[in-house]
Amino acid sequence: MTYCPNKNRYKNMVYDYCGNSGLKFPAISLGLWHNFGQSDSFEKSRSIIRRAFDLGITHFDLANNYGIPPGSAEKTLGKLLKTDLANYRDQLIISTKAGYGMWEGPYGDGGSRKYLISSLNQSLKSLNLDYVDIFYHHRFDPDTPLEETMETLNHIVKRGKALYVGISNYNSKQTIKAVEILKDFKTPFIINQVSYSIFDRWIEKDDLFDTLSKHKIGGIAFTPLAQGLLTDKYIEGIPKDSRIASSSQFLSKNDINNNKIIKLKKLNKLAEQRNQSLAQMALAWVLRQKNIVSVLVGASKVKQIEENVKTLEYLKFSKSELEKIDQICDL
Repeated sequence: MTYCPNKNRYKNMVYDYCGNSGLKFPAISLGLWHNFGQSDSFEKSRSIIRRAFDLGITHFDLANNYGIPPGSAEKTLGKLLKTDLANYRDQLIISTKAGYGMWEGPYGDGGSRKYLISSLNQSLKSLNLDYVDIFYHHRFDPDTPLEETMETLNHIVKRGKALYVGISNYNSKQTIKAVEILKDFKTPFIINQVSYSIFDRWIEKDDLFDTLSKHKIGGIAFTPLAQGLLTDKYIEGIPKDSRIASSSQFLSKNDINNNKIIKLKKLNKLAEQRNQSLAQMALAWVLRQKNIVSVLVGASKVKQIEENVKTLEYLKFSKSELEKIDQICDL
């Protein structure tokens, strides 16, 4: 059956300009880090992506190593860009990244010109695209001159393989150095993708928000729900069907201790007083920052996307609510 998107999909989504650019991001973006690889059900992935677009989510975020096996998430979205979404390419923001280990040998990792260009070529093939909207360097590479990495990002734009470029997991000092290099090229450097949540506030201590403001760069937050901790899933402990219980590279049972459960229960109670789920409050808390143009959410079920988008119904916080959240987190 031919896919026909919801005609009212842009009505309730919030869109805002990213940094000093003319590109608008949806407040909620879909990250394809988990649940969209070859090891996952294609039909389930398809239903989540379709529903996301129906709800006004226009940004789909990837990296060369997303999915199991690595790279398969790009192929999943590539299939849909050739079929279901073929007529809607110009209504989408597609982003991908390179920086972490992707293939064997000395040229499949880091920030070299060879690796970044080779990786993007592979990504474009997997995605069935001629260009991506945003190409990120996924991590700062201390072993490659930053000038080489940034000049490569500029080259990629000039070759028409990306419209904009970004960085990810760069701290404030590293971001400033990237800005200084790219401004000489007049490269459309518009975004820094970083981890940020109620439980993960390193960018506040690093003064990264001030750096983003000063240089007019947008911020997009990944893991705003702290890998699922900031949901109601772990309030009573670790469920048997959770990512932690089944072992995870990113979460462990040590992440859920009695102290953390107490905090989750208190945060959940505050969310209930706001007539929100814990996840919705956590997303709203991140989006309250003027430097954060969007939050990246993952999903294993359609209803998770629907719940996350409902966050936009109430984004405001009172001073006392923000103070309460800080008290709960012992800040």
